[in-house]
Amino acid sequence: MEYQDAKADLINFWGAIGTSWGVNKTMAQIYAVLLISDRSLSIEEIMSELNISRGNASMNVRSLISWGLIQKEVRPGERKEYFYGEKDVWQMSRKIAGERKKREIEPLLLKLKQVKDIDDSSPEAKEFKKVATELHDLITTFDLVLKKFINTDNKLAIKSLRTLLSIS
Repeated sequence: MEYQDAKADLINFWGAIGTSWGVNKTMAQIYAVLLISDRSLSIEEIMSELNISRGNASMNVRSLISWGLIQKEVRPGERKEYFYGEKDVWQMSRKIAGERKKREIEPLLLKLKQVKDIDDSSPEAKEFKKVATELHDLITTFDLVLKKFINTDNKLAIKSLRTLLSIS
Protein backbone atom coordinates (compact mmCIF):
# COMPACT_ATOMS: atom_id res chain seq x y z
CA MET A 1 0.00 0.00 0.00
CA GLU A 2 1.32 3.45 -0.88
CA TYR A 3 1.82 6.09 1.84
CA GLN A 4 -1.02 8.38 0.67
CA ASP A 5 -3.46 5.45 0.51
CA ALA A 6 -2.40 4.18 3.93
CA LYS A 7 -2.67 7.68 5.39
CA ALA A 8 -6.17 8.23 3.95
CA ASP A 9 -7.23 4.77 5.09
CA LEU A 10 -6.07 5.37 8.68
CA ILE A 11 -7.64 8.84 8.87
CA ASN A 12 -10.97 7.52 7.56
CA PHE A 13 -10.93 4.52 9.88
CA TRP A 14 -9.99 6.68 12.89
CA GLY A 15 -12.94 8.93 12.09
CA ALA A 16 -15.29 5.97 11.81
CA ILE A 17 -14.31 4.50 15.18
CA GLY A 18 -14.20 7.92 16.85
CA THR A 19 -17.92 7.80 17.41
CA SER A 20 -17.35 4.74 19.62
CA TRP A 21 -15.13 6.92 21.80
CA GLY A 22 -17.73 9.63 22.25
CA VAL A 23 -16.41 12.06 19.62
CA ASN A 24 -17.68 12.97 16.20
CA LYS A 25 -16.10 11.72 12.99
CA THR A 26 -14.45 15.02 12.05
CA MET A 27 -12.97 15.52 15.51
CA ALA A 28 -11.42 12.05 15.34
CA GLN A 29 -10.13 12.63 11.81
CA ILE A 30 -8.51 15.94 12.76
CA TYR A 31 -6.77 14.23 15.66
CA ALA A 32 -5.58 11.44 13.33
CA VAL A 33 -4.18 14.01 10.87
CA LEU A 34 -2.27 15.75 13.67
CA LEU A 35 -1.18 12.48 15.27
CA ILE A 36 0.52 11.22 12.12
CA SER A 37 1.85 14.58 10.95
CA ASP A 38 5.58 15.21 11.35
CA ARG A 39 4.93 18.91 12.01
CA SER A 40 2.35 21.33 13.37
CA LEU A 41 -0.46 22.17 10.95
CA SER A 42 -2.54 25.31 10.41
CA ILE A 43 -6.33 25.31 10.26
CA GLU A 44 -6.04 25.81 6.49
CA GLU A 45 -3.87 22.71 6.14
CA ILE A 46 -6.30 20.67 8.24
CA MET A 47 -9.23 21.98 6.16
CA SER A 48 -7.44 21.04 2.95
CA GLU A 49 -6.42 17.58 4.18
CA LEU A 50 -9.97 16.67 5.21
CA ASN A 51 -11.92 18.85 2.78
CA ILE A 52 -13.94 20.48 5.58
CA SER A 53 -15.12 24.02 6.27
CA ARG A 54 -13.26 26.50 8.47
CA GLY A 55 -16.11 26.50 10.99
CA ASN A 56 -16.10 22.71 11.24
CA ALA A 57 -12.31 22.62 11.59
CA SER A 58 -12.24 25.42 14.19
CA MET A 59 -15.03 23.96 16.32
CA ASN A 60 -13.42 20.51 16.40
CA VAL A 61 -9.92 21.89 17.06
CA ARG A 62 -11.33 23.76 20.09
CA SER A 63 -12.89 20.51 21.32
CA LEU A 64 -9.61 18.62 20.89
CA ILE A 65 -7.80 21.36 22.83
CA SER A 66 -10.37 21.08 25.65
CA TRP A 67 -9.82 17.31 25.75
CA GLY A 68 -6.07 17.98 26.06
CA LEU A 69 -5.31 15.97 22.92
CA ILE A 70 -3.86 18.81 20.87
CA GLN A 71 -1.95 21.98 21.60
CA LYS A 72 -1.75 25.35 19.89
CA GLU A 73 1.59 26.64 18.64
CA VAL A 74 2.11 30.33 17.92
CA ARG A 75 5.08 31.13 15.72
CA PRO A 76 6.81 34.49 16.16
CA GLY A 77 5.96 36.90 13.35
CA GLU A 78 3.03 34.83 12.05
CA ARG A 79 -0.66 35.45 12.54
CA LYS A 80 -1.62 31.85 11.82
CA GLU A 81 -2.01 29.40 14.63
CA TYR A 82 -0.60 25.91 14.27
CA PHE A 83 -1.68 22.75 16.05
CA TYR A 84 0.01 19.51 17.00
CA GLY A 85 -1.34 16.33 18.51
CA GLU A 86 -0.29 14.27 21.51
CA LYS A 87 2.14 11.72 20.06
CA ASP A 88 2.40 9.40 23.07
CA VAL A 89 -0.38 6.86 22.45
CA TRP A 90 -0.53 5.87 26.12
CA GLN A 91 -0.90 9.49 27.19
CA MET A 92 -3.54 9.93 24.48
CA SER A 93 -5.40 6.88 25.80
CA ARG A 94 -5.29 8.22 29.35
CA LYS A 95 -6.61 11.62 28.24
CA ILE A 96 -9.47 10.03 26.30
CA ALA A 97 -10.25 7.77 29.27
CA GLY A 98 -10.25 10.78 31.59
CA GLU A 99 -12.67 12.70 29.39
CA ARG A 100 -14.97 9.71 28.99
CA LYS A 101 -14.85 9.16 32.76
CA LYS A 102 -15.82 12.79 33.37
CA ARG A 103 -18.56 12.84 30.72
CA GLU A 104 -20.03 9.34 31.16
CA ILE A 105 -18.91 7.41 34.23
CA GLU A 106 -19.23 10.18 36.84
CA PRO A 107 -22.77 11.22 35.79
CA LEU A 108 -23.80 7.54 35.65
CA LEU A 109 -22.48 6.92 39.17
CA LEU A 110 -24.32 9.97 40.45
CA LYS A 111 -27.58 8.86 38.83
CA LEU A 112 -27.24 5.28 40.11
CA LYS A 113 -26.56 6.58 43.63
CA GLN A 114 -29.71 8.71 43.43
CA VAL A 115 -32.03 6.01 42.12
CA LYS A 116 -30.81 3.05 44.19
CA ASP A 117 -31.85 4.68 47.46
CA ILE A 118 -35.60 4.50 47.00
CA ASP A 119 -38.05 4.26 49.86
CA ASP A 120 -40.43 1.56 48.70
CA SER A 121 -40.78 -2.06 49.82
CA SER A 122 -42.82 -3.44 46.93
CA PRO A 123 -41.38 -6.48 45.09
CA GLU A 124 -40.78 -4.33 41.99
CA ALA A 125 -38.95 -1.69 44.03
CA LYS A 126 -36.81 -4.33 45.77
CA GLU A 127 -35.75 -5.75 42.41
CA PHE A 128 -35.08 -2.26 41.08
CA LYS A 129 -32.96 -1.40 44.12
CA LYS A 130 -31.04 -4.69 43.83
CA VAL A 131 -30.18 -4.11 40.16
CA ALA A 132 -29.36 -0.42 40.67
CA THR A 133 -27.07 -1.29 43.59
CA GLU A 134 -25.29 -4.01 41.59
CA LEU A 135 -24.84 -1.61 38.68
CA HIS A 136 -23.52 1.06 41.04
CA ASP A 137 -21.02 -1.40 42.54
CA LEU A 138 -19.87 -2.57 39.10
CA ILE A 139 -19.44 0.98 37.73
CA THR A 140 -17.67 2.05 40.94
CA THR A 141 -15.18 -0.80 40.47
CA PHE A 142 -14.72 0.14 36.82
CA ASP A 143 -14.22 3.78 37.86
CA LEU A 144 -11.46 2.76 40.29
CA VAL A 145 -9.68 0.76 37.56
CA LEU A 146 -10.02 3.69 35.18
CA LYS A 147 -8.61 6.12 37.76
CA LYS A 148 -5.63 3.82 38.25
CA PHE A 149 -5.03 3.64 34.49
CA ILE A 150 -5.32 7.42 34.08
CA ASN A 151 -2.84 8.08 36.89
CA THR A 152 -0.27 5.40 36.03
CA ASP A 153 2.86 5.82 33.91
CA ASN A 154 3.27 3.86 30.67
CA LYS A 155 5.53 1.05 31.88
CA LEU A 156 3.44 0.34 34.96
CA ALA A 157 0.21 0.51 32.91
CA ILE A 158 1.55 -2.01 30.40
CA LYS A 159 2.81 -4.30 33.17
CA SER A 160 -0.50 -4.05 35.05
CA LEU A 161 -2.57 -4.76 31.93
CA ARG A 162 -0.41 -7.74 31.03
CA THR A 163 -0.72 -9.08 34.58
CA LEU A 164 -4.47 -8.51 34.59
CA LEU A 165 -4.84 -10.28 31.26
CA SER A 166 -2.18 -12.92 32.08
CA ILE A 167 -0.16 -12.10 28.96
CA SER A 168 3.54 -12.82 29.02
